[in-house]
Amino acid sequence: MDDLALQIATKVVEDTKYFTAIIGLIGVVVGSVLTILGRVVLHWLKERSKAKKDGPRKKLLKEMLEDDRFRERWRKLDTLMHVIGADEETTKMLLLEIGARGSEDKQELWGLKKYHPFKKE
Repeated sequence: MDDLALQIATKVVEDTKYFTAIIGLIGVVVGSVLTILGRVVLHWLKERSKAKKDGPRKKLLKEMLEDDRFRERWRKLDTLMHVIGADEETTKMLLLEIGARGSEDKQELWGLKKYHPFKKE
């Protein structure tokens, strides 16, 4: 009888070790998946917030660069920055995204490429 009890106890201990290992593995996998999902959601929220903020800025920049009051259709970078309330780096990034380019004569002027295409020689 004691042998049977010892065998049962040994089997229970072995099964417990096995199930503990399985549960630990499942915990690691679930934790990893949740961490990755959390980072993806956080990145998505940041990008969404940025797009929400940059959309009106892009629209305003485009309006300024298409303004008929400026026959040459070049605008000063300082003016563009001031109007949209952004720093120089952000303003330049947004300008490039809407299809603008800087002038070639080292002035801080920007215009849309559709009005100022590069000359082909």
